[in-house]
Amino acid sequence: MSDRALEARTIDVIRGLAMDAPQKANSGHPGTAMALAPLAYTLWTRVLRYDASAPQWPNRDRFVLSNGHASILQYSMLHLTGYGLTLEDLEDFRQWQSATPGHPEVHHTAGIEVTTGPLGQGVANAVGMALAEHWLRARFGPQLFDHHTFAICGDGDLEEGISHEAASLAGHLGLGKLVLVYDDNHISIDGPTELALSDDAALRFEAYGWHVDRVGEIAEDVDALEAALRRAKDVDDRPSLIVLRSHIGYPSPKYTDTAHAHGNPFGAEEISATKAVMGIPDEAFWVPDDVLEHMRAAGRRGREAREAWEALHEGWTEDREALDAALGATGVPGWRDALPTWEPGEKVATRNAAKKVVNALVPVVPGLIGGGADLTGNTGTQIDGADAFSTSDRGARQLHYGVREHAMGGVMNGMAAHGGIVPFGGTFFVFSDYMRPAVRLAALSQMKVVYSWTHDSVGVGEDGPTHQPIEHLASLRAMPGLRLIRPADANETATAWRLAIELEGPTALVLSRQNLPVLEGTAGNEGVARGAYVLTATDGDPDLVLIGTGSEVQLCVDAAARLAADGVAARVVSMPSWDLFAAQDDDYQVSVMGVGTPRLSVEAGSTFGWAAWADASIGIDHFGASAPGPVVMEELGLTVDNVVSHARMLLAAG
Repeated sequence: MSDRALEARTIDVIRGLAMDAPQKANSGHPGTAMALAPLAYTLWTRVLRYDASAPQWPNRDRFVLSNGHASILQYSMLHLTGYGLTLEDLEDFRQWQSATPGHPEVHHTAGIEVTTGPLGQGVANAVGMALAEHWLRARFGPQLFDHHTFAICGDGDLEEGISHEAASLAGHLGLGKLVLVYDDNHISIDGPTELALSDDAALRFEAYGWHVDRVGEIAEDVDALEAALRRAKDVDDRPSLIVLRSHIGYPSPKYTDTAHAHGNPFGAEEISATKAVMGIPDEAFWVPDDVLEHMRAAGRRGREAREAWEALHEGWTEDREALDAALGATGVPGWRDALPTWEPGEKVATRNAAKKVVNALVPVVPGLIGGGADLTGNTGTQIDGADAFSTSDRGARQLHYGVREHAMGGVMNGMAAHGGIVPFGGTFFVFSDYMRPAVRLAALSQMKVVYSWTHDSVGVGEDGPTHQPIEHLASLRAMPGLRLIRPADANETATAWRLAIELEGPTALVLSRQNLPVLEGTAGNEGVARGAYVLTATDGDPDLVLIGTGSEVQLCVDAAARLAADGVAARVVSMPSWDLFAAQDDDYQVSVMGVGTPRLSVEAGSTFGWAAWADASIGIDHFGASAPGPVVMEELGLTVDNVVSHARMLLAAG
């Protein structure tokens, strides 16, 4: 068989798998995978630099399938090139505990870089990966870091707002080495994309500052596809968009260019007819030996480059501590010693404490990079004296995201997934809503990112209910995998930041705008790491437990002192993190909360969920109001007097 014939048969095999897996699962999206089989073949055999036997090689090219519903395409390539997926794994597509779930999931399947499927997220992830590559290349040199990021997206990705935000940022930053292929197939689930879309994507991306290549009808021409991809690779000063006209479901006689091909199995009869058109056996999951050998050779193509890189890395001595720390997403030896502390009685907003911590960590956590969504100075994310990452300074560590909260979340996920960087990003807590889908994916994917969410309560004051978070603590506590910490003071903030660097997965810091007193007993208290701890103990068994978070812990401390004067022994518990506390064993939880002792929670937010920890709650179960912060807090019952009053009512009711 000639090389050309083998290439053509390999592409047909990929198309056969794209039909067979959804058919067996009775679920899936065959059409896009079929249409893009030549593109995938070209990428994996001619363009991508990778070694299938070493999926985590740091200098590999990155690939993101933003239209993750076409996951069977990526799974097929991972099987064929030798990442460890078996043919049986493809047969188990979308089944319980299979290695081939319905959308690509990072850490679940070797060769998957990010979890995609919610459309547009992968575009933002790819921007983050490209940004990470630029920074690492500038920081440690092109000998160690010099690679590309390739991504595929569809109409749905470009309709979602996150892709606009991310593409705008990528264009502004001139992120070369980023290649995005737009699969312009004119089909959505509802029907032709013209039902809801008439954008000219090429003109839009040109306006963003991208290099745009309208390649048209070359979806079946591997040589033309390779040429387009290489043209894009050669663009160093800006990201590249390739606009590719494909035909979903091709070469199905019945379903080519139809909405049915998007999200429905074809059925046995149409699969047989399509395989007859391609001239391959009507056999499910057919992969002949010559095709497998051809693709496994492609999977080994980058091995020599990978081994050369590993040898270079092994002998690397220049700034080795920083390099190892960056790749390990941690600090250099002794980094914890740089964390600041504050004396009791000082008054510091926890957002300002966070800023001091960030500036202390930047010199000792080499991969720590971040900034705010046009709120850098307000969210504790400003690095003093730092230049901004830009087209002229690729090694700078201060990022300016502009008013792009959602893209900020997705870009941070991409940077974390790339490796070598611990990204942090800030906005007002109420605007965590704008980035929530990316936060959810960070939690699902266990990306090591840090959110600095400030202006954490109605204490924001005059900006009013549009800017005063109420339900946000409760709703984000409900998200599995998100470590949410609302520190009581500056010292708890430093510990929270320490945990964000030490632990895996995303950490959300919920920080105050207003000054808070530094409390006795918070400095270096390891109880923060356990989610809750006894801040103020009683001489004997307590009559009452007061549980506070954030700015309300000080109210509990003062209320306990007043109650003590009346002969009521009140223990004060600082509970910065529900999820960390819930992970503790029963003995520790009992040692903090007691057994049978009345408990009163105090928090400037929704009381939803507090019934799990408290018998009664002081909170806010309605939206706030516009007035100076102290006035709003007082009017809504966040006062020492009200805590004392509720404590007495709880004791009387007992």
